[in-house]
Amino acid sequence: GDPLKGETRPGVMVLLNPQSGSGRALHLFKTQVQPMLAEANIGFSMFVTRKNNHAWDLVKEENMSKWDAVVAMAGDGLLYEVINGLMERPDWKSVIQKPLCILPGGSGNALAASLNYYAREHCHSKEELLLNCTYFLCKGLHAPMDLVSLRMASGKRLFSFLSFGWGFVSDVDIASERYRRLGSARFTVGTVQLLTTLQIYKGRLSYLPRKSPVHVQTPPVSLLEDPLLVPFEQPVPKHWTVVPEEEFVSIIGICHSHLGADFLLAPTAKLYDDAIHLFYVSAGVSRMGMVKFFRAMDKGNLLVLNNPHLHCVAAKAFRLEPLEPKGLMTVDGEVLPCEPVQGQIHRRLARVISRS
Repeated sequence: GDPLKGETRPGVMVLLNPQSGSGRALHLFKTQVQPMLAEANIGFSMFVTRKNNHAWDLVKEENMSKWDAVVAMAGDGLLYEVINGLMERPDWKSVIQKPLCILPGGSGNALAASLNYYAREHCHSKEELLLNCTYFLCKGLHAPMDLVSLRMASGKRLFSFLSFGWGFVSDVDIASERYRRLGSARFTVGTVQLLTTLQIYKGRLSYLPRKSPVHVQTPPVSLLEDPLLVPFEQPVPKHWTVVPEEEFVSIIGICHSHLGADFLLAPTAKLYDDAIHLFYVSAGVSRMGMVKFFRAMDKGNLLVLNNPHLHCVAAKAFRLEPLEPKGLMTVDGEVLPCEPVQGQIHRRLARVISRS
């Protein structure tokens, strides 16, 4: 990776959500992060978010040339806001290359867990995860990171750094919001609740397989274009794969190894491997099959499950067309309405502070 520019570092922009996780983000920053930044002689300016999309609006208007890096101290949702705010700026090409840093202060903390996994750092506690990510920031190295461009049938355009979901896993994420004070245990509670009635979601899933993991693609000149996608009113190109099943329990497209601090979903994923790792569970899976699915995610051995209802594939683009408006969709843990959606990977579009 590359170090942060300059001998003297004027500082970093810190965006902090005081409500994230169990509500301890500000306390953790003052007691754990701030002393390490002082030791590393890194100045900072803090912006405490007060409402939904506050960070989105802030980075969209802020003079970003003042900062060496943008730090999100929260769960993954705050970084999602930052990325989308930056991508709406007229100078997006330069500002999206500003190194981004995640300091885990939420309940999911998927990117933080992924970055530690890539660095072969196995964290056994939230404190350890935060300590390592702060150390990455103090060291100042950063590396490229893929982003996914998502287009909704309603015309909405979004950028995702982590995951897209529909069905069971998304429902758990949203339903467990009421247990936010429990931290990561909220997902366990939500899972147990929703397992009592496994819902079926009818839709058509298509994807463009990733032919080779070493494929090199530079970002398009204009991000108004997604060259792999065609308009929704057209069928997907003939060289795409259309999944024969049309009834699902869950569909997830993920760009990183972890879906949460305790959920290692894609152990083969890398920071920039030009792939959306698609996992889908077709209808007919038993409740016990879903329990085994979550247990395997906890241990990181999902791929050894010999379950005919579980499918995994690496894709460069996908399209999902719900055949009924059922359930909610999620992007990076944030809620989307249920409607047709398609997306494609843009390799190395952003930069993230990591070990290398």
